[in-house]
Amino acid sequence: MSLDELRSLIDRHAPRDADAVPAIDGLMLTRAERPTGPRSGIADPVLALVAQGAKRLTLAGRIYDYEVGQYLVVSVDLPVSGQCTRASREKPFLGFGFRLRPARIAALLLETGTDRHAGGVRRRTELPALAVGEAPADLVDAARRMVRLLDRPADIPVLAPMIEREILWRLITGEQGTLVRQIGLADSRLTQISRAVRHIREHYTDALRVEDLARLSGMSASPFHRYFRAVTAMTPIQYQKHIRLQEARLRLMSTTDDVADVGYAVGYDSASQFSREYRRQFGRPPGADAARLRNADERVLTAQ
Repeated sequence: MSLDELRSLIDRHAPRDADAVPAIDGLMLTRAERPTGPRSGIADPVLALVAQGAKRLTLAGRIYDYEVGQYLVVSVDLPVSGQCTRASREKPFLGFGFRLRPARIAALLLETGTDRHAGGVRRRTELPALAVGEAPADLVDAARRMVRLLDRPADIPVLAPMIEREILWRLITGEQGTLVRQIGLADSRLTQISRAVRHIREHYTDALRVEDLARLSGMSASPFHRYFRAVTAMTPIQYQKHIRLQEARLRLMSTTDDVADVGYAVGYDSASQFSREYRRQFGRPPGADAARLRNADERVLTAQ
């Protein structure tokens, strides 16, 4: 019953305006009436639960499919490609998302003493930053009650933080608990790699030195490189390239700047290298890809 009500609530409350500001901080609701093509972006630490339909995320060539009754956890900022794979006007895709905030996970771990019983969690090194699990009934019920608060705005300041703590607790003690706990543990390998990930995101146009990233993460270069790849499924250089190309794609969609200028702006020294890597990543040359995406957005707006 909780899943049925969650579907109904998401169907009613999911914003039709992509720029709508959520009434509950951290909450994201998604509705789609047709399958979508792959869209690239940066996935922040998040819980994503499917109430109806199915979705696919691709990270460095690895495919993660999840469908109704399943959830996905992303634990660090990752350049991914996402798409709805099952959706129709009769049965739209309906998704619940909630941002995972390290400070709140850490506070809950300290309060409950869970960090003291994590055992090998702090030093697990082969844990990927993205995982799929079966959503237990208690997690679905907490998600349902979180969305239901949208019908009672006066309750949000008091009850939303309480339900968020419950959602985090269900995750911490659930199938993907090891991964979620690492988000809040200051000395976990995941947290150390997260420092490097944030640095690359904030300085993606700069030349990258693995030794500097390793030092920032508190490791020597060799283990840092190994752990970074285990978490993100790519090397630091590959991660930076994904960030640069996704930023270039956003700029090309929203501006009329010359392709070469966009390439230089995101850190490329060679226009030909930029075009070559962009085409390899997105399947089309930069100019043609940007024109296609702008035309697709215009068709969606016209249909609305």
